[in-house]
Amino acid sequence: MKRVKSESLFARAQELIPGGVNSPVRACKSVGCNPLFIKRAAGAKIYDVDGNEFIDFVCSWGPMILGHNHPAMVENVQKALADGTSFGAPTPLEVELADMVVTALPSVEKVRFVNSGTEATMSAIRLARGYTGKNVIIKFDGCYHGHADSFLVKAGSGVITLGIPGTPGVPEDIVKNTISIPYNNETILEKTLRDESLDIACVIIEPVAANMGVVPPQPGFLEKLRDLTAELGIVLIFDEVITGFRLSYGGAQEKFNIMPDLTCLGKIIGGGLPVGAYGGKKEIMARIAPEGPVYQAGTLSGNPLAMAAGIATLKTLAEPGFYDKLDRKAEKFAGELQALAARYVPQTTLNRAGSVMTTFFTAGPVTDFSSAMKADQEKYAFFYREMLEQGIYLAPSQFEGAFVSAAQSENDLAFTLEKTEWVFRKMANS
Repeated sequence: MKRVKSESLFARAQELIPGGVNSPVRACKSVGCNPLFIKRAAGAKIYDVDGNEFIDFVCSWGPMILGHNHPAMVENVQKALADGTSFGAPTPLEVELADMVVTALPSVEKVRFVNSGTEATMSAIRLARGYTGKNVIIKFDGCYHGHADSFLVKAGSGVITLGIPGTPGVPEDIVKNTISIPYNNETILEKTLRDESLDIACVIIEPVAANMGVVPPQPGFLEKLRDLTAELGIVLIFDEVITGFRLSYGGAQEKFNIMPDLTCLGKIIGGGLPVGAYGGKKEIMARIAPEGPVYQAGTLSGNPLAMAAGIATLKTLAEPGFYDKLDRKAEKFAGELQALAARYVPQTTLNRAGSVMTTFFTAGPVTDFSSAMKADQEKYAFFYREMLEQGIYLAPSQFEGAFVSAAQSENDLAFTLEKTEWVFRKMANS
């Protein structure tokens, strides 16, 4: 595979951009190679600047659930583009998308659009603190909620991928107000939340962890969390930036039938354009300016192009049977992938939630941050590089998910399994 243009661009990028990338995990350091520079995408495929073609399982880290350049999304964005790119004023499109989000998510009565998942989560915890008058937030080891100061304690995603400490540059006064506890551990959860000295404002959680690799909740864990927070008057925030409109049209909260107080969204609701949102109970959302005293603002919030992309995407997702079809396809693919791993690389665990999955190179089970960290990152790096050479584009990190999209055909998945078997056999013989 030729990479002349990508290598040249990366060399120039490193002179202009820290690390040569605008988001750390893209640098591919943990998998022992340099990044490819992508020129275009269509359907299930992406194409780099050297003309190489790949079946895409990154899907822009989740939002391309319909595949790239879905016709309905492109048409809606082009229509909005003809009217202008940004006004810094209310538009009909943001009202339309807000209505769709509120209708889809059982717990959301009002929603505020922002520009990224990080903006959504940082705004949600500010709101929770303003609503409760308390300071401490509880998060879970290995869960990633964006790069805001409060969230970098024992964070997932690029923080663990690159093996860097999570809090340089973050004042101790902020760090001391964040407590991170083990995911899926009910005993520590209850002990922590019942500690009256902690002054807890909120608990934020990925209902399905997806930034230490995909780690579903153990039976009863989310129910216990909801019961405790409701009893103790603690705001429960679901970070559904990845799971929202991915696990079902109503997100993880619909899937598990658990209603949080606040929900954070991103990715899919913008159809691949920059977007985020947070929403929840009217009484809590009423504290946000200009209704209330908790300030949050953004010049590009509710951008008409992002709203148009989101509207077209959600309309397609709402079609009858969409999620059943996607989940069946992902389940079949995951089962065949697991069978190949068992045959050739038995010290492998595959975790799946709906149409997102992670292949951990460890015997497992993988149920929390500690067990995820037992995965063999060097083995994953070898797997990543070999799969890339075979035309399969995966996340350049052991601790991310692989996304199945509606655009991936049976032939795409069969081709992927064929190449996976070839790489697994090579791994077994090495």
